[in-house]
Amino acid sequence: MRWLLILTVLLAPLPLRAEEVIAGLSQNRVSLTVNFEGSDILIFGAVRREASLPEDTELDVIVAVEGPPLPAVIWRKARRFGIWVNTDAQEVRAAPSFYAVATTRPLRDILSPDADLTHRISTRLAIFEARGGGDRADPAAFTEALIRIRESEGLYQSRDSTVTLERDTLFSTRILLPKNIVEGTYSARIFLLRDGDVIDDFETFIDVRKAVLERWLTNLAYEQPALYGLLALVLAVFFGWGASALFRLIRN
Repeated sequence: MRWLLILTVLLAPLPLRAEEVIAGLSQNRVSLTVNFEGSDILIFGAVRREASLPEDTELDVIVAVEGPPLPAVIWRKARRFGIWVNTDAQEVRAAPSFYAVATTRPLRDILSPDADLTHRISTRLAIFEARGGGDRADPAAFTEALIRIRESEGLYQSRDSTVTLERDTLFSTRILLPKNIVEGTYSARIFLLRDGDVIDDFETFIDVRKAVLERWLTNLAYEQPALYGLLALVLAVFFGWGASALFRLIRN
C-alpha cells in the first residue's frame, strides 16, 4: 500500500528510542467549496523500536484531531410564564470547533487521569472553561451541554476501538471532517500508551481553507456588505431574466 511506502521513508532517518511513533495523513489540505460534503481523512503510522516488545504490557494508540479553538457561550433555558427563555449562561474561553478522538480500546480503559490532565486528550479536558463566572453552581453541566450539542452536529466525535493496530506496529484510522467545519489549521495528535501512560506522541497538521471564489465572496460579504448586496441583486435579476428568456424560447 502507498502509505506503507511513505512510512518506510519517514522512519529511515530518525534516531532510535525505546518506542516512538511516526504518522502521516492521506491529505494535508482540505478545500471548502460550495458543494463540500465532508472529507474522510486516513491517519496511519508505525511504531519504531530499538528493543523487543514488552511482554507484560499492552500497547494502545490514541488519535485526536482538533479544529481551531473558538470562544463559546452556553445558555440554559427554563420555562417562564408558559414559554422557554434563556435564564443563565456560561462563557467558555476556547472550545475546539471540531474534536475527534479515536482509540484502539475504550478511552477510559487505556488513559490514566494524570496522563489526560497532562496532554488534555479527552473532549472534556480539551475545552478551556472561563475562569470568571464563579457564581455558577455547576459549570461542568454547561460544558457537558456544549459537548452534547456539538456531538449531535457531528463536530465532536468519540470513536472508541476504531484504531486498527497490527502486530503492535502498524496502525490506521479514519476521521470524517463534516461539511459544517470552519476553516483554519487542524492538528492531528497521535499518542502511544502503555499502562495508561503516554510514552510518545506525534503531531501533524491539516490546512482547511475556503476555495478562492468562496473566500472572495465571504470577504466581500463581511468587508463590503453594500457591494455584496448589490452584486447579489444584479445576479438575481440576470439569472431571473435568463430563465424567463429560456422558457420563452422553449415555448416558441
